[in-house]
Amino acid sequence: MITITIAIVALTCIISFTAFSNEKITEDLIFYPPAITYKNQWYRFITCGFIHADIMHLAFNMYSFYLFGEMVESAFVSIFGEKGKPLYLILYITSLVICLLPTYIQHKDNYHYRSLGASGAVSAVIFVGIFLNPTMLMGIFPIPVNIPGFIFGPIYLALSAYLAKKGHGNINHSAHIWGALFGIIFIIVSCQFLSDYRPVTIFVTDILSYLKIGA
Repeated sequence: MITITIAIVALTCIISFTAFSNEKITEDLIFYPPAITYKNQWYRFITCGFIHADIMHLAFNMYSFYLFGEMVESAFVSIFGEKGKPLYLILYITSLVICLLPTYIQHKDNYHYRSLGASGAVSAVIFVGIFLNPTMLMGIFPIPVNIPGFIFGPIYLALSAYLAKKGHGNINHSAHIWGALFGIIFIIVSCQFLSDYRPVTIFVTDILSYLKIGA
């Protein structure tokens, strides 16, 4: 059975590989703030998530998305029933937009700024996974051992905030941060109105239980 996660991975790979050899496709789809400001090309908020800088960029994003996406998609079905898969798709698409809003506000008139990749949406899915499974073990460089998700998450956000403030490199760390935060807000609000599942309570309970066992 083809899941939404697999479908997104496949579509992203097809479009990204096509764009690697066709610069016009990249230019037409990339997040370019002035094109949004002066030409109303709002679709770029979404289309930029389906193209990547190179194969390594694509592989890292899609591998991370696949690992967490299958888990989160399954959790959405368990929590929301038949609404689960549509909600999961809405999470991914809206994350592509929301994670770039601060970037757009900052660079809306910057003719030298461009951004591409699904990192913001991938961060949203990863942090939903962490929020639903806070004690699962994860790795982060340069820490030599795996750490639980509820510790990994704050470290990742703090590191992203630090790198975003430095402003070096071509990675949009701001998108990672806002994507992650939006993912957590999305699952909390969705559960509040569409399910009896209370992720905040379960999140806290799981952490307290983990710390008690660890002691």
